[in-house]
Amino acid sequence: MTPRRHVQSADLRGAARLATDATAGLADLVEALHERIARPPGVSAGDGRTRGVTGLVYRSIRGVTRLVGGSIEALLGLLAPALAPGEPTPQREALVAALNGVLGDYLADTGNPLATAMTWRREGRVLVLEPAALAERLPDAGPRLLVLLHGLCMNHLQWRRAGHDHGAALARELGYTPVYLHYNSGLHVSINGHALARQMAQLLAAWPVPLQRLAVLGHSMGGLVMRSALHSATLAGAAWPARLDDLVFLGTPHHGAPLERAGHWADILLAATPYAAPFARLGKVRSAGITDLRHGNLLDEDWVGRDRFAAGADRRQLVPLPEGVRCHALAATLGAAQGGVKDRLLGDGLVPLASALGRHPDPARTLAFAPERQWVGQGMGHLDLLSRPEVFAQLRAWLA
Repeated sequence: MTPRRHVQSADLRGAARLATDATAGLADLVEALHERIARPPGVSAGDGRTRGVTGLVYRSIRGVTRLVGGSIEALLGLLAPALAPGEPTPQREALVAALNGVLGDYLADTGNPLATAMTWRREGRVLVLEPAALAERLPDAGPRLLVLLHGLCMNHLQWRRAGHDHGAALARELGYTPVYLHYNSGLHVSINGHALARQMAQLLAAWPVPLQRLAVLGHSMGGLVMRSALHSATLAGAAWPARLDDLVFLGTPHHGAPLERAGHWADILLAATPYAAPFARLGKVRSAGITDLRHGNLLDEDWVGRDRFAAGADRRQLVPLPEGVRCHALAATLGAAQGGVKDRLLGDGLVPLASALGRHPDPARTLAFAPERQWVGQGMGHLDLLSRPEVFAQLRAWLA
């Protein structure tokens, strides 16, 4: 393979560690299947480990894998000075973001270098939250601040789609200064919410000019993270929620997404089948961020002390829309008109229309978006919300 300048030693160490963990995990899976098949009918479930020579083989595989993996990491550490870090490319950022979306909690828990840290970005570069540094980095900083939050498995660069970026366009036409959040979307929404609450306070404290207007634009999971951050900051008595003027949700699954619920039922069905039960572990690889999308979890109380893969009803705490903030919901449907099967089952392909508009069979859970602050785009998918001109026209009208 031709060496690329953007390859970083931390990436290589992270990939090596992930490969090592995956190999050892696969050995566990195969051994569990082996033990299940070898168990006589009617014998109660074991611990997933084989005995005797067979068990020795599996233990050896895991031991050698760990040894080799550690050697690879040590070698890459020695090679680090010789690897030119270069500038990360959009392709690398997209790959790492997708990896964090699927395995982000595992990467963070194991200290993997590929785990994404929450930072503010502009044009791909990290912003230092200090007034003089921000003033130098953002000479165009004005009194209108626009914060943009990406969705699951995405990153700050992916706000640009089909040659359009809502943040840049609103800067040109309405004088906003856009700032983009970059975060690990595989963590629990509430964990990202606590971190964002602190980051928002630091950002506003360091903003180099007096603020006249603050608007937030959250795509998909990004909207949930901001709702969680507002709740966390309000409980902590933070001042910044009172500065927020507009909160815009683009295809946010306020009441969950059917694809995660389908994955949850697949886990249950696999676990209920004797010889397929070990494969249920594969489904349980998915991150905490993904499982939060089953119902749209926002708070620690929604998941702490519970098995996130276990069957169960929606037990979320009620979190209404923030008071004193103009809240807007933009949704999309693949159908040509509202009210069809596509609206109810698929919506924009990932988020049903009712979920994106905050509607729920239980009136207590329905989010009170004013009718004039709801908009539905027809014949478009989830990612089209990032680039379609009619979506931007509505954003411009609301944020003017």
